[in-house]
Amino acid sequence: MVGLTPGVAFILRHICRLAIPSVAFGSALKVLSDRGLFGGYTLPTWLTVLGSLSFLPIIAAGRIMYKSFDDRRQAARLGARLARRIDGKYIGNVDVLSTMRRLWDTGYIGDGLIDHIGEGDPVINLRILWSNTIVTVWPEHIKMILATDFPNYEKGKRFQYSMSSVLGSGVFNSDGDMWKSMTRPFFTRDRISDFDLFDRHATTVSALIKERMRSGYAIDFQDLMSRFTLDSATEFLFGHCVHSLTAGIPYPHNAIYVPSDSATSQAKLANEFATAFAQAQEVISSRERYGWIWPLTEIFADKTKQPMKIVRAYLDPIIQEAIVKNAAAPKTGSEEKSESHVEEGETLIDHLVRISSDPVVLRDETLNIMIAGRDTTAATLTFVIYLLAMHPVVHARLREEVLAKVGPTRRPDYDDIRDMKYLRAVINARSTLGDSNNVDSDVFGINVNIHNSENIHATTWPSPDPTQKPIYIPAGTKVPYSVFIMHRRKDLWGPDAEEFDPDRFLDERLKKYLIKNSFIFLPFNAGPRICLGQQFAYNEMSFILIRFMQQFTGVTLDEAAAPPHAKPPAHWADGVGRKTIERVYPKSHLTMYAQGGLWVKMTEAEPYA
Repeated sequence: MVGLTPGVAFILRHICRLAIPSVAFGSALKVLSDRGLFGGYTLPTWLTVLGSLSFLPIIAAGRIMYKSFDDRRQAARLGARLARRIDGKYIGNVDVLSTMRRLWDTGYIGDGLIDHIGEGDPVINLRILWSNTIVTVWPEHIKMILATDFPNYEKGKRFQYSMSSVLGSGVFNSDGDMWKSMTRPFFTRDRISDFDLFDRHATTVSALIKERMRSGYAIDFQDLMSRFTLDSATEFLFGHCVHSLTAGIPYPHNAIYVPSDSATSQAKLANEFATAFAQAQEVISSRERYGWIWPLTEIFADKTKQPMKIVRAYLDPIIQEAIVKNAAAPKTGSEEKSESHVEEGETLIDHLVRISSDPVVLRDETLNIMIAGRDTTAATLTFVIYLLAMHPVVHARLREEVLAKVGPTRRPDYDDIRDMKYLRAVINARSTLGDSNNVDSDVFGINVNIHNSENIHATTWPSPDPTQKPIYIPAGTKVPYSVFIMHRRKDLWGPDAEEFDPDRFLDERLKKYLIKNSFIFLPFNAGPRICLGQQFAYNEMSFILIRFMQQFTGVTLDEAAAPPHAKPPAHWADGVGRKTIERVYPKSHLTMYAQGGLWVKMTEAEPYA
């Protein structure tokens, strides 16, 4: 329904589906009554109208009951059982939905789901608004979704519709051949030019930190990393850096003196682009939290329209320029070679225009990669620094490795990064405490990193309890899985699962837990949908962390600088698990972030001669 808002289109679509059968049933009652087929009794108008209005609820209730009956029958036929269902107090589990929505605002990531799912029974059916939503945190089930039974799982039309106004047909919103992505050849090898890019922007970041520290104020490290990764991503993808690092970084809420805003027009454009990009992601994340009724929250306007207008105003001229440049360039070699060959220093858009000249396809593909390359990397770097601030012993050991392997000033290279085992362990240890790669969004308001899939054909999952029957999964069921919760399960990772301990990736625990079951650790997903740019992301994160270790001797949290809404709720201290010790407010939309930012102070290293 072109031109209509999502809410109006939803209402009209359902009015047609509801009104036509009701009117038809009411008309049939009237005709039968007029012909005396009710024993000569003529139905009064009010009774005809009542029958018409009652028709759909009766049919709907019948369908719901039949579906439940059929699921039980099909499960029995396959020698399986249904997933444990969460039954709320009210019809359609609306009370469960209400609780989830409330916990989204005030709870810790995982609250509302961790109460129902865990080590004993890691599979549940939320069944909110009569829609099966079977959530799992069992590695074998996730392995089936991502690898061994991959063809039977897809994003599904419901998910794609809610995401399409931002993600379009890009890799994170595609099924079939499209998910394989035109970008895959671009990430098949490391390039020297990537490190040149990292170094340019890392130098700017370090200068900004030093300048701020000399002023005596804390810096929002999350904001800084978002700008660093945005500048890196836009230059990497388009060859046009948005220069958000030059647009002025925020001051603490309690700053006595804040310099006047002297941002250039380019800097203001950078801030507008970054803000609009974040707003668009928040909207589509919110849609998934409302489930299939999300259009009712956008009756008066498509909430992604305005922010995406700003995003497209920046991207479209760049994409059009690349299309024109490619069309004018002389063609050499076979078309097959041109699609797979990637030149040193070539941008992603340069590569893509050789495969497609459709500006919409190009924009969708690059935007999807930007979300992965910018937001997830920024989130990981933010929480690595947060954890290093809370664990100075780990920070000191990491810095010791950096100085021993690279020295205090030399630029790191591929060999350095490959050989730095403790650095990789620090990044991995952070990943076990949070799933930054959460492009698949959230389900029905669950405040937890959730990856969405939907099965095409009915199937069964092995039971986590070997003494019980397998679990029946009806066709067309939403089957989200939570890497966040799985990474914190003590039966999979040991009694210290919720502790930040890089040594778990270096000592005997690596063999005891991870090597025997690699699907318990999925920071980049797995199988055919494994993150295309995982090595690029590791290189980028490792590079800037090395630069930080070279130039700064320590980092501390400055909680006084954080705005009030950045502080964890007081009631978290009375809970259980890691939330009792958190000093920031972790939240999640398409990726994890710290609400209100991560405000830190860093100690500059003494300059070397």
